[in-house]
Amino acid sequence: MNFYYDEEAIRYLKAKDPILADIIDRVGPIERPIDEDLFSALINNIVGQQISMKAQETVWKRMLAAFGAITPENICRASVEEIQQCGLSTRKATYILEAAEKVLSGECNLEALKDMNDEEVIAELSQLRGIGKWTAEMLLIFSMGRQDVLSWDDLAIHRGLRMVYHHRKITKPLFQKYKRRYAPYGSIASLYLWEVSVGVLPGLKDYAPLTEAEKKKRLKQRQELKRAEKQLL
Repeated sequence: MNFYYDEEAIRYLKAKDPILADIIDRVGPIERPIDEDLFSALINNIVGQQISMKAQETVWKRMLAAFGAITPENICRASVEEIQQCGLSTRKATYILEAAEKVLSGECNLEALKDMNDEEVIAELSQLRGIGKWTAEMLLIFSMGRQDVLSWDDLAIHRGLRMVYHHRKITKPLFQKYKRRYAPYGSIASLYLWEVSVGVLPGLKDYAPLTEAEKKKRLKQRQELKRAEKQLL
């Protein structure tokens, strides 16, 4: 199942922001899968922290092979060491087991989250070790299908905003301006900013100032080019 948004959301965003409207037209419809099983999605997010998508997929396949369905009951039957054997650090394995235990005991009621607003969901999920605000926000979008999430902590969102609106830096007040502009469809705007951030539209560039490492790299490239030109003379 994909993240659902309708034509009303697209019409609203395009009417509010002509620049974003052009991006939406150029990118076209976006299909992003969601996992409606919030516990499974939560565990998958812990697995994926600070590793590549390919590594995440590998570990996730191992977990499915070891435990079958990723449920609190199945995880609680395992030890930290058994979870770790799927390719996880001790810290992540501990977080996963603790999350399963809290959900199984009712200390963390995932079903109750459906009746909470976004901020309440973030506060509730952030009580679990290994789940910060950004992870909770991603769960809001890609498990709960919430429509108005624009994450300040997401670096790709910052990059997308810089590329679309030609900003050198996204400050908190500037971010809040876009968040208000996109509401109540911040999640849909996020989908398009993520697409832009990975370079799907040729000609758009990141206007962030170069880092010192990038400056040195460009200087080295220019020096090498000059040397090559001299050799041709």
